[in-house]
Amino acid sequence: MTHKQILRTAIAFAVAGLAAQAAQAQSSVTLYGIVDAGFTFTNNQKGEKAYQATQGNVQGSRWGLLGTEDLGGGNKVMFKLENGFSLETGALGQGGRIFGRSAWVALSNSKAGTITLGRQYNSVQDYLSNLQINGVGAMSQYGNAIYDNDDINNTYRTNNAVKYTTPTYAGFTANAMYAFSNAAGDFANNRAWSVGADYVNGPVRLDAAYSLVNQPATSTAGAAPSDNYYNTGSSIISGVKRNQVWGAGGAYVFGPATVALLYTNSQFQLLTGGSLRFANYEASLKYQFTPATLLALGYIYTTQNTSGTTATNAHYNQLSLGGEYFLSKTTDLYLNGIYQRSSGSKAWVEGISNPSSNNGQFVTVAGIRHKF
Repeated sequence: MTHKQILRTAIAFAVAGLAAQAAQAQSSVTLYGIVDAGFTFTNNQKGEKAYQATQGNVQGSRWGLLGTEDLGGGNKVMFKLENGFSLETGALGQGGRIFGRSAWVALSNSKAGTITLGRQYNSVQDYLSNLQINGVGAMSQYGNAIYDNDDINNTYRTNNAVKYTTPTYAGFTANAMYAFSNAAGDFANNRAWSVGADYVNGPVRLDAAYSLVNQPATSTAGAAPSDNYYNTGSSIISGVKRNQVWGAGGAYVFGPATVALLYTNSQFQLLTGGSLRFANYEASLKYQFTPATLLALGYIYTTQNTSGTTATNAHYNQLSLGGEYFLSKTTDLYLNGIYQRSSGSKAWVEGISNPSSNNGQFVTVAGIRHKF
């Protein structure tokens, strides 16, 4: 065989090898979603009973696209576009955004970790949501801390974000996120950053996280845009100069039961010079009685301390009881009850449109959820 023939043969094998490697690289796009609708009864909204058709009671209604391309060698590209909407009206959620829940692209390496760019969750939401009452299971979103002051219930997402997530080492995972203000000459205005970590070993789970936002809601282009930051209907959380949240907790699985404890601390420094501080102590229990039946019990104690604001110091006791019955792997019926009692003049269960006219508020939620 001549040198030319050997060279041609080698080139042919090389081309065939590259073609085979390219053929092995796989890409996929998955359409998924959740539709959740039902009914909510509130015993007191501004002194009146309320019977309402509601949606997104356990999980917000959504649809999304999740894409992955395998680049070989442990490398892959991923993207996620997730739309939130109202099942009752068809309206877009998250301030009218098409992909308001998530919109990001990522490059991942099995040994080096993952870098994600776009609109996404911060570290507090990534990790502490695993331990919150709604995250443990069988609870509606009404069962979260008042005003969702720690943002674990995803009151707002973060724009312009770059996040690095480590691979999992011996059960340990961590991430760090920075979100740009995108303001020329005003780098620190409406920017955000967060860090968090998670440890899972058999039945044990431990999580901790911290987040900080400087001057949120000062523009629609920043990390925490003005059209999607604590639109709770409450004037208590407004005019924020600096918002920081930190928390830690753990969970343990005992056969069909899961017990979780979580502490979060939320601080709001206001542009007026005043401040708001919330401390939330959560405990929850989930029990899988049968493959089709799940029950959960949750309790939150919250302290509210204010300085230089029109709000008053208060504390809140909130008890939640929830149950789910699964018709299939993707469809379930749910029933939840939430009672909140305030030391102040009004109670206000998270997610309810109006506070009570006294210091107690009771909410019952029933509905159906389907995942696809």
